[in-house]
Amino acid sequence: MPVAAASPPLASDPGRAGSLRAPLRQLALLALCLGIAACRTTAGVAPPAVAGSATGQAIVVAAHPLAVEAGTEVLARGGSAMDAALAVQLMLGLVEPQSSGLGGGAFITAYDARTRQVTTYLGREQAPASASTAMFDDEDGQPLPRDQAMLSGRATGVPGTVAVFALALQDHGRLPWFELFGHTARTAEAGFTISPRMARHIHGTFPQARTKDVQAFFRTADGRVLDAGDTLRNPAYAATLRTLAERGPRAFYEGELASRIVARTLQAPLPGGMTTADLASYAAEKAEPLCRPIGGYRLCTPPPPSSGVGLLQLMALLEQTDIGARGPQDPHAWFLFAEASRIMYADRDRYVGDPRFNPVPVDGLLAPDYVRARIALIGARAAADGYPAGTPAGAPQAGRDETTEAAGTTHFVVVDRDGNAASVTSTVESYFGSGRMVDGFFLNNQLTDFAWDHAQGRPGMANAIAPGKRPRSSMTPAILLDADGRLAGAIGSPGGSAIPAYIGKALVGALYWDLALDEAIALPNLVARGRRFDGEAGGFAPHVLDGLHARGVDVRPGAGEDSGLHGILLRDGRWQWGADPRREGTAAPLP
Repeated sequence: MPVAAASPPLASDPGRAGSLRAPLRQLALLALCLGIAACRTTAGVAPPAVAGSATGQAIVVAAHPLAVEAGTEVLARGGSAMDAALAVQLMLGLVEPQSSGLGGGAFITAYDARTRQVTTYLGREQAPASASTAMFDDEDGQPLPRDQAMLSGRATGVPGTVAVFALALQDHGRLPWFELFGHTARTAEAGFTISPRMARHIHGTFPQARTKDVQAFFRTADGRVLDAGDTLRNPAYAATLRTLAERGPRAFYEGELASRIVARTLQAPLPGGMTTADLASYAAEKAEPLCRPIGGYRLCTPPPPSSGVGLLQLMALLEQTDIGARGPQDPHAWFLFAEASRIMYADRDRYVGDPRFNPVPVDGLLAPDYVRARIALIGARAAADGYPAGTPAGAPQAGRDETTEAAGTTHFVVVDRDGNAASVTSTVESYFGSGRMVDGFFLNNQLTDFAWDHAQGRPGMANAIAPGKRPRSSMTPAILLDADGRLAGAIGSPGGSAIPAYIGKALVGALYWDLALDEAIALPNLVARGRRFDGEAGGFAPHVLDGLHARGVDVRPGAGEDSGLHGILLRDGRWQWGADPRREGTAAPLP
């Protein structure tokens, strides 16, 4: 549970404002590729994750090489893991704007090597004071079609990314705030090469790709749509970064930039109700992590409204089975994973929300007796209709909820030379957020993560809309500790509501099946929730699919594959690292 609300985000030193000092050195691209194994592709099977190992303690793993470069540049000149994490986030907002940015939110799980303490920082977007349960209803009082709701001005929550990094840097920063922006600002002005993944989103068929801001941003002066290999410049984003560097994080929440954010959300279609007062009053939170023993380690995650409790419950359920004695070629292992996932999601969907508004029975959901009772529900075949939510100790009355979450998110991990770490998951919700841009960055559409389209006739839902409330999130940046409380690993993923399943799969592979981390990440994804079994059907061996079918599990292809797992794991004194082959991630270890 949160232990303290943040004080206002720190301000920059005006005496040093504008001193966007040039980096002390640029890292060669070769350094970015140290230890990287070439991706190999087998028909129907995801290639192994980009992987490697390193003896040095400093490492960055992120979804784009330029983001990794930005983080390692900060580490190379003495920055902390959290300093480098902000640099990574700023660069991802430039080169991966479909997934995260200044206009969104983030969860941070941090490890302090000196104290061996884990702390979490909650930067989830927040509903404005005008929010209501009817805000996504049409004129007839019926829920809007989801694509209309996502593009509306009503969909944008008060962004938390800037505030949460400012708060985390108060505890874990080493370099001055203003020194962390120059690398990305210069890259935004000079331009960068559009990657194949960004190009797929530019040319995507999802609703945001058709908004006027997205189409204008990704077109040349003669009207041609940009494609992979083209150069994209974003001088507006560079100007925003320089403003934040010079004036501090409050410049995002007060003044001209805040007014422009509000103004964009007030424009048609379906104007929202955000005000400058909503931005000025936003505060990130510092919170105690949720930690439980898993597979010989201690796994720590953020508390609600994150779904860390769901990941911990999933792993606790699996610990009650013999999945560790099986392996990735055993269909019963995947059957156990699927059924445990369905139980976890039933409980998570019922009880997890913003604990400031609805009590979340965290201890009850993770209590050993409750976990044993829940895993005992699994039979020889998959439950035809899924599993109802249980009644853990401390459970409130809560309505059923099947909220859908989009997959426009990113995850990255940073460790510095002193062994401090940051595990960060950040988002703008669906791809390019609401499709609305302000000063070089996209605004989130996070409020569609509330249970607005399932609210009718279901009072008391944990994830119902309320003014000032944060929607439930599946984002779960995790850190692993060894028996002595030392850093042993970190992992997380994008993927909307599939995030706990993606991370759980990788942890099963690495901790229970003793796979290298990259091999565990590259295992096929299987996301079982309610009556659905989504995943990479082509990634499983035929005999595994046959065995699952015999147990009542038919994996539906074409869904459940958009993970972006990035992580590290300490084995034999060396960092193993893995970047999901489904995206464009990489890593750079520093000696």
